[in-house]
Amino acid sequence: MNTALATYRVEAFNTAKESENRIHDDTVARRFGFTGGLVPGVDVYAYMAHPPVARWGRVWLEHGSAECRFGKPVYDGEMAEVIAEATEPGMAIRVESQGGLCATGSAALGKAMAAPALGDWMVPPAPPETRPAASEESLAEGRWLGVRPLHVTQEFAAKYYADVRETDPLYVISGLVHPGLILRLCNWALTHNVALGPWIHVGSRVQNFAAGRVGDVLSVRAKVVRNYEHKGHKFVDLDALVVANDSLVMARILHTAIWRPRQVAEA
Repeated sequence: MNTALATYRVEAFNTAKESENRIHDDTVARRFGFTGGLVPGVDVYAYMAHPPVARWGRVWLEHGSAECRFGKPVYDGEMAEVIAEATEPGMAIRVESQGGLCATGSAALGKAMAAPALGDWMVPPAPPETRPAASEESLAEGRWLGVRPLHVTQEFAAKYYADVRETDPLYVISGLVHPGLILRLCNWALTHNVALGPWIHVGSRVQNFAAGRVGDVLSVRAKVVRNYEHKGHKFVDLDALVVANDSLVMARILHTAIWRPRQVAEA
C-alpha cells in the first residue's frame, strides 16, 4: 500500500511566454485546443523534483532517478498540486491542477552508480548558426546534438529558483544546480540545432550521477535514438548526457518530444 507524503503546492509560472516555441503563447495554444499557453514540461518536472529532494536531500541529486510523463497542460497562474506517495522502490508522483491530472512520474534512490565514461560519448559539433528546419533528416537517428554551453552564474541560478517557485533552501545554501535546469538543457539540444514550429516535451527518464554547482559551465552530449510517428504526431527520442565543466557527468536522460504535432500537419 502506498503511503501519502506531504503535498507540495506551487503557483505555476509560464517561463516561456516569449520563447520561440509558440505552444507557450496563449493565442497559438488556443488554436491547438488548449486554454492558454502551456507551462513548459521541464518546469513541471522542476515542481515534481521537490518531493524527492525534500525526502532524500542532496543525495538524490547525486544518484537518484526519476521519470515524468506529461498529459494535460499546467497553465500560468494556476495552482499545481504535486502529490507524492511512498512506494516500495521510492515514490510515485503526480501533478494535479484545475481538478485534473496533468503529469505522472516517480522517483527513487538507489545505490550509487558509476557514470557513463565520457570517452564513450562523442563530443557533438557546435550548434549551427543557421539551423535547418526540424525534419526526419535534420533529426535523423544517430545524429549527435550539442548546445551552446551555459555558465550558471549566481544571478542566473537565483532567477531560475524564483521562476520555478522553488522553496527548498538546499539550493541556495549549498549553491546547487536545480534538476529542472538539467532537463531544460535537453530541450536546448533540440532548439539549438533545428528550427521548430510549435512542439511539446512529453516525458523523460532521468538518472542522476552528480550534483552541479553554481559557477559550473553545463553542456550536453545528445544522440537521436528514434524519430517516429505515432497517432499523427512526429516524435523524437534523445539519449543525452548533461556534463559540467567538460568533465563531470551529472545525469543521463532519455528525453522525448513531439517535434511536429499533428495539428501542424493538418493546418
